[in-house]
Amino acid sequence: MLLLLLLAPLFLRPLGAGGAQTPNATSEGCQIIHPPWEGGIRYRGLTRDQVKAINFLPVDYEIEYVCRGEREVVGPKVRKCLANGSWTDMDTPSRCVRICSKSYLTLENGKVFLTGGDLPALDGARVDFRCDPDFHLVGSSRSICSQGQWSTPKPHCQVNRTPHSERRAVYIGALFPMSGGWPGGQACQPAVEMALEDVNSRRDILPDYELKLIHHDSKCDPGQATKYLYELLYNDPIKIILMPGCSSVSTLVAEAARMWNLIVLSYGSSSPALSNRQRFPTFFRTHPSATLHNPTRVKLFEKWGWKKIATIQQTTEVFTSTLDDLEERVKEAGIEITFRQSFFSDPAVPVKNLKRQDARIIVGLFYETEARKVFCEVYKERLFGKKYVWFLIGWYADNWFKIYDPSINCTVDEMTEAVEGHITTEIVMLNPANTRSISNMTSQEFVEKLTKRLKRHPEETGGFQEAPLAYDAIWALALALNKTSGGGGRSGVRLEDFNYNNQTITDQIYRAMNSSSFEGVSGHVVFDASGSRMAWTLIEQLQGGSYKKIGYYDSTKDDLSWSKTDKWIGGSPPADQTLVIKTFRFLSQKLFISVSVLSSLGIVLAVVCLSFNIYNSHVRYIQNSQPNLNNLTAVGCSLALAAVFPLGLDGYHIGRNQFPFVCQARLWLLGLGFSLGYGSMFTKIWWVHTVFTKKEEKKEWRKTLEPWKLYATVGLLVGMDVLTLAIWQIVDPLHRTIETFAKEEPKEDIDVSILPQLEHCSSKKMNTWLGIFYGYKGLLLLLGIFLAYETKSVSTEKINDHRAVGMAIYNVAVLCLITAPVTMILSSQQDAAFAFASLAIVFSSYITLVVLFVPKMRRLITRGEWQSEAQDTMKTGSSTNNNEEEKSRLLEKENRELEKIIAEKEERVSELRHQLQSRQQLRSRRHPPTPPDPSGGLPRGPPEPPDRLSCDGSRVHLLYK
Repeated sequence: MLLLLLLAPLFLRPLGAGGAQTPNATSEGCQIIHPPWEGGIRYRGLTRDQVKAINFLPVDYEIEYVCRGEREVVGPKVRKCLANGSWTDMDTPSRCVRICSKSYLTLENGKVFLTGGDLPALDGARVDFRCDPDFHLVGSSRSICSQGQWSTPKPHCQVNRTPHSERRAVYIGALFPMSGGWPGGQACQPAVEMALEDVNSRRDILPDYELKLIHHDSKCDPGQATKYLYELLYNDPIKIILMPGCSSVSTLVAEAARMWNLIVLSYGSSSPALSNRQRFPTFFRTHPSATLHNPTRVKLFEKWGWKKIATIQQTTEVFTSTLDDLEERVKEAGIEITFRQSFFSDPAVPVKNLKRQDARIIVGLFYETEARKVFCEVYKERLFGKKYVWFLIGWYADNWFKIYDPSINCTVDEMTEAVEGHITTEIVMLNPANTRSISNMTSQEFVEKLTKRLKRHPEETGGFQEAPLAYDAIWALALALNKTSGGGGRSGVRLEDFNYNNQTITDQIYRAMNSSSFEGVSGHVVFDASGSRMAWTLIEQLQGGSYKKIGYYDSTKDDLSWSKTDKWIGGSPPADQTLVIKTFRFLSQKLFISVSVLSSLGIVLAVVCLSFNIYNSHVRYIQNSQPNLNNLTAVGCSLALAAVFPLGLDGYHIGRNQFPFVCQARLWLLGLGFSLGYGSMFTKIWWVHTVFTKKEEKKEWRKTLEPWKLYATVGLLVGMDVLTLAIWQIVDPLHRTIETFAKEEPKEDIDVSILPQLEHCSSKKMNTWLGIFYGYKGLLLLLGIFLAYETKSVSTEKINDHRAVGMAIYNVAVLCLITAPVTMILSSQQDAAFAFASLAIVFSSYITLVVLFVPKMRRLITRGEWQSEAQDTMKTGSSTNNNEEEKSRLLEKENRELEKIIAEKEERVSELRHQLQSRQQLRSRRHPPTPPDPSGGLPRGPPEPPDRLSCDGSRVHLLYK
């Protein structure tokens, strides 16, 4: 395969005549050379297609050989085309030969001699190793390179050690739990002994000293450990370090060691409490703390973008302290523990609480027996599936959820379904990479060597998993002591001078231990600030009922190795909480458009009425209805109808910045519209009531009506509204507020919740302002109803439409008094509130306009009053003066009243005549007729008194006066 690098265009010579190709024809150049195996040729300036298309390259053209992988070119690396058609150095072939590791070309504390080749080492090369003075070679002194591999392992130079008879002993006091709660000493003690043999055999580590072990069986019991600790401290020889096992014993030993200036190095303690440097200042451990799971968990939380987690723990010290540490770590990472639950024996209630709090990412800390109880409750509460992820401890048995447990009432299938997909984290105690450690052993070689030393099968031996930690603990101690003593040089201290009162040597050992860093059989060994081992963490996921490795995390390097084998029930990692989608409830556009059309038609009607009233203002009938007040009513209805448009505007139409202006428009249009429309009608009905309810006192008022008083009353009502609204706007302006409703679940099966929100116009003291406004307007409405009722039977020509005004007031007042409280109750239902308020405005405006103006239009159209008056004007040649018309109208009315009085008087006169005639007849019957007068006149009766006769005549005269 060719390796092409394109550098610059190249001039290509044409082929000879007839296309003939002669290999050595100088006019054509040199024939292309094929690249060597596992290599290529750089044809400068040629593309891949050009190389395939030609067979010759021009004179002076250079090619360069290259190799892939760990190979080097043997032979000429560059060839040049000569004028004779051949390439340079064709007698020497160019080959790609595999090279051996260059690390063999250097030797610490020694020298390397390379023969049979040059750097780098190629096939057939030979290296010879020689050590410096005071050092001796450990391993083969010669190695040969063949097919990229050296024939022997690389040796190393060790310092010449003091003979065993002259080496000084350094004692280690150890407590191995051979029985008890954790019999880890069964495998850890052989591992320690094996490490001591390997360390003591090295001449470059503690060449003048020999490590020796004094140990006892603590049985993982603090009481037993106290006895042996006393023996170790008070019996010779002096121990330079103590090595306890389980956490309870380590706690006891570490607290006592500070008083004896002793370093404590544990191989099997995981309690987070031991990380307290103030309480245990000289404590180290190669067994990672239980809190080491937490950095891995935090790393996974960050990897999957989770910011909210929940926890549930069994109430024990180790889990409580682990969870406290997790809470601090997640807080530093910007992650929040939203819900924390604990239980002693029954997890039913905590699991229900997790469900109620909508926990999604849950960290569970409990022992295996409690884990079965928890997940039985998890199944009952359906707290599993694609929406949930559980994080558990990784040291459970692989089939822990299938083990029969009489304390739960869930089947194996139910448990299997509940635990599917959960994540576990487990400390890596054996280096997964098959690399050589500081002891020149791989992890697999260590396991094989340890297995041979054990008396029982590894699975039956306690502490077999922790054995690599015990082995590396000895190496960590040996390297720290070697550094403290100066490696046999003069710069160090004498370890044999150590005693329990020597703080100086203890401090140096502490500093050396704290700076430990090497490759052990358990992995990279390094301690954090609290003296705890930093190690790798294995990450597994339960897939299909079995655990699968999905990654490793190295907390020392913050390196997450991911295998991309994680599987999720929903296809992807779930969200850490129900995704809340905020949605605004906007007004129905169909409703808004429908009401807007009605409002527009109402405004058109108000304009028509206003135009009609202005055009016919000279007509007497219109003049008698106070047309200017009616004009204000029409304008007020128009403003109120115009308020419907901003009342229906919300976030669907306008932005957040425009919302306050819309709120003010609603308030001002509706307030001024009410004041003008209702105020003008209220003024009319108030004047009628004032003048005509007290006939004697207001008799003079009926004769004259001063319009300016009516206009002043309307102006006062409008002025009060303007002042109130201005103060409201300045002191506590309206602004946009959001009302949030309860979350709603979508119809689709998606992990989201809908959070409905509704926009309102509000202010800080909204209720106070509404109380003032509604109270003032409510009193006007009630007073208007009362006045309209009181004047329903009054008839006056001064305001001839006051009955229509009263009817309009009835309708407006009833609608307003009903609408105001109802809209406040329905404020959370945008469609209902808008429909109720807007339709109340529309209907009240329509009713007002129709009641006030339609009868006038009908009268003028049907009776043609404006036509007759126009014809009279044309005949006389001049229009009637308004004052003359008023006088004529008054005279006609007075004439009608006089005619009525005359009719009453005539009826009275007739009655009196009838009574007089009856009296005369009665008197004639009482007195017979007298004889005739001898003079020939009528017979005389008794003479009448002269006063009676004159009285009757005068009475009759008065009747007709």
